[in-house]
Order: sequence, then structure tokens, then C-alpha cells
Amino acid sequence: MKGKGFYTFTEYMKKEERLMSAAMEDYLEMIYRLSKETGFTRINELAQALNIKPPSATKMAQKLAELKLINYEKYNIITLQPRGRKLGRALIKRHDILEEFLKILKVPGNLLLEEVEKMEHTLSTGTVKRIEFLMKYLKEHSEILENIFSK
Repeated sequence: MKGKGFYTFTEYMKKEERLMSAAMEDYLEMIYRLSKETGFTRINELAQALNIKPPSATKMAQKLAELKLINYEKYNIITLQPRGRKLGRALIKRHDILEEFLKILKVPGNLLLEEVEKMEHTLSTGTVKRIEFLMKYLKEHSEILENIFSK
């Protein structure tokens, strides 16, 4: 079967042109969540929310600032730039779509977050959009799910 276009997972991921790594996406998503109400967050809050040490959060904040996604100010204050806010909102939407999809599939709660995190960094935007359309269809035709999960 040589030459049929199969690659390892790592090679597939290398083929994608991405602005940010999965870790950068996680940080930006969390910055968006934490700053949604106040307009800012702090390095210590970010580190605590992601279960990491503050120096790691500082390092990533500096990288995101270089990409002009956030402002990283003195005294550890982080604010989103317009592009970062837009991207953060899109990351939250992607997360929510995948979480809702897995809930529809009755993925157990103790696995839900872990599965969403794995999926959200590997699926293309087009695939997530198709999942969103599928969920809308399944909501409108709930009998389909009832038939699947009643067996």
C-alpha cells in the first residue's frame, strides 16, 4: 500500500499552516474567558486557571503579545487586542460546539473536557462547521438520537 497518501498524525499536523500552536490557543482561550467581564486578567489568574506556574504564563503572554493578540503590561496585567478578542471568541465558540456535540453523543462527563481539548486542536474549521450543522439537524430531528441511544 505504499504511496496511498497516508501519514502519521505528526505529519498531518505539520502540513497544516497554523498561526498558533495548540498551547497558544489554550492560553488565548483562557485569557478571553478570564477577561470577559473585567476587560483584563492577571498572570497569576491565568496560571491558576491553566494549572501552570506564573513564569510559564509570563513566557506565553510575551509570545502572544509579539503576535499582537494581547497587551501584556507591567504588573502582570493582560488585555486582549481586537484581533486577539476576535480569535478568542472563535476559540470559545469552537470549544462550545465540540463540547455540545460530545454531550449529544453522551460522552461521560468525566471524559468530556479532555476529549474536547483533544479534538479542538486537530479538527479544521470546516469540519467544526460541519459538526455544527449536524448538531442543528439532530436537534431538529431528535428522534434520530433517541433511536440510536435506545438500542
